[in-house]
Amino acid sequence: MLALALERESIKKKAQEVEELTKLIKEYSVIGIANLYKVRAIQLQELARKFRSKVQMKVSKNILLKMAIRNSNRKEIERLIDRLKGSNIMLLTNMNPFKLLLLLERSKIRMTAKAGDIAPEDIVISAGNTALPPGPAISELSDIGVRTRIQEGSVWVIRDTVIAKKGETITPNVASVLSKLGIKSLEVGLKMVAAYEDGLVLSSDQLTLDLDEIRGQFEEGFNQAFNLSLNASYPTNENLGIILRRAYSNARNIAINSAYIVPEVASQIIAKAHSDMLKLASRLSQVSEEAVPPEHHG
Repeated sequence: MLALALERESIKKKAQEVEELTKLIKEYSVIGIANLYKVRAIQLQELARKFRSKVQMKVSKNILLKMAIRNSNRKEIERLIDRLKGSNIMLLTNMNPFKLLLLLERSKIRMTAKAGDIAPEDIVISAGNTALPPGPAISELSDIGVRTRIQEGSVWVIRDTVIAKKGETITPNVASVLSKLGIKSLEVGLKMVAAYEDGLVLSSDQLTLDLDEIRGQFEEGFNQAFNLSLNASYPTNENLGIILRRAYSNARNIAINSAYIVPEVASQIIAKAHSDMLKLASRLSQVSEEAVPPEHHG
């Protein structure tokens, strides 16, 4: 009887949890699924506190999350169910899903890798002073291929050494050295798996933005629009000064070349006329000399 009562109580709690999750899914415009791999409880608590005003965070079993997603009856949201693998957390927000991903990325922290972790990139021990005293550290570094010397009472690494390549599993020896050197090679945090918004389910790849590339595209677009507006003499706040300077310069040149006297170019017109006169006089002198027969010269 006790076991039956406990089972009924468990079923009741699960039903209440599904009901609460369903209500939240209906309430928020964006539903995100993030992976909890390597995320510690204390870190999750800190993120929940940090995101409190922007994001609701709910950890639940996948089977309950799937039931709540189905019960919400939102357009195409069941496609989110396929993304529920492993240990997950549901993120509920009215924030743009791209902003949500950026928020998660900026909230990641660096941690020291442990044995069994996968190296996210080549892990390098740089040449220089390790600040470790001579002793066991020498043999530990030697065991993972790092050459050392003793200098000024501590162990120095002779040259930069890769001790784990990207994608390799961190060995206990490597993990021990990383811990002693305080090298934090892992970036840990909530990893977005997918997000739902208005009938669309977007994967993490689709949500990932290369901000430098996007910034470059905006800059290129701005430059093209700016040049087009200049060439078309279409005034904007950004190009008005250049258009006016160009127009003023063109007007000056026209006035000078057409000998149209205005105060701004009178001196240049006179100077040009004087220069043309000297050139003409020089040319006439040459023509006159050429016209005189050779026997009359001198």
